[in-house]
Amino acid sequence: MARIVQKFGGTSVADIDRIKTVAQRVKKEVDAGNQVAVVLSAMAGVTNQLVTYAREVSSLHDAREFDAVVSTGEQVTAGLLALALQDKGVAARSWQGWQIPIRTDGAHGKARIMGIEIEELERRLALGEVPVVTGFQGLGPDNRITTLGRGGSDTSAVALAAALKADRCDIHTDVDGVYTTDPRIVAGARKLDKITYEEMLEMASAGAKVLQTRAVELAMKRGVRLQVLSSYGDGAGTLVVDEDEIVEKEMISGIAYDRDEAKITLVGVADRPGVAAGIFGPLAEAGINVDMIVQNVSADGKATDLTFTVAKGDLDRAVRVVEELRDALGYADLVYDPNVVKVAVIGVGMRSHAGVAQRMFQALAEKGINIQVISTSEIKVSVLIAEEYTELALRSLHAAYGFEDD
Repeated sequence: MARIVQKFGGTSVADIDRIKTVAQRVKKEVDAGNQVAVVLSAMAGVTNQLVTYAREVSSLHDAREFDAVVSTGEQVTAGLLALALQDKGVAARSWQGWQIPIRTDGAHGKARIMGIEIEELERRLALGEVPVVTGFQGLGPDNRITTLGRGGSDTSAVALAAALKADRCDIHTDVDGVYTTDPRIVAGARKLDKITYEEMLEMASAGAKVLQTRAVELAMKRGVRLQVLSSYGDGAGTLVVDEDEIVEKEMISGIAYDRDEAKITLVGVADRPGVAAGIFGPLAEAGINVDMIVQNVSADGKATDLTFTVAKGDLDRAVRVVEELRDALGYADLVYDPNVVKVAVIGVGMRSHAGVAQRMFQALAEKGINIQVISTSEIKVSVLIAEEYTELALRSLHAAYGFEDD
């Protein structure tokens, strides 16, 4: 007997027919003799509608009441799935985050899970009951409902799997696994049987939407085996595991891209100590995350051009912050461009293979694609290019690294 946590996203529970399909998938695991706990998102589109309602009522809303509103979508799906399971003869009960409770800090809208009290869930599992748990929500220190932020149901599922010491956490979604790149763009994209936590984390941070970054971080920290698989088919998915479980490591596991990037360049910044802190400190205080950074010093060593990227949604605010610093920084000009995309090649095999970056740069050069910014880590090389070349870059790189559809 295995203990499995199954998580189903919004598209998987988008209507009653799909909820009944989910119930059948859960029943299949129960019939196989496994203990099963389920974590659910709200129906697709419901949370967005609830956010709209709250903002229409009050643009300067109370974050605690906002969480009370937007967390209700998961309550509906959990109750409906419990009913669907009962209709199929499976003992089930819905649980809201505050009923377990899933305890979080008090950061409404982006709460972090501090602990899960599992005693009652353990007892119910031992009796053969399926707990159907609301994702995305928890209970703050003031006994108010909190939410974990976008994609938080993945984090809920991983945290519950860790607390219950589950053998596996299955993330059911509208794709059947993790691919070498976006199969909607590259027809020859290949599904991976296994990928390491580190690679999945880099792919998620580079724009791959299969798993939420916080969930992968938590799984890696707590050693939770993840499986990404389709809500609609029965094929094997992709296992996200420790590096030691992958014997032969490919040089590159995947190519990810992120269209949510905007580039800002400060031209003619004085090259003196403290300038970078004077730029990025105020941006951090404004809650703006900076991603890629590159600095070019002039020949005389007196000035520099500084380029960095932010999320597209933060571009206007970032420009305003930097413009207010113009007198203090003394830069000559400010140039920004929202029409860029970040493309990254990722693989733990980079540690033992030379020439990964050179192959990337060569493949892009052969297609006439100019590289604007370069960023590297131990297992990732990222470049910033013009957005119009996204599809050409992905296809070229996929071919350059020898990926083929089996």
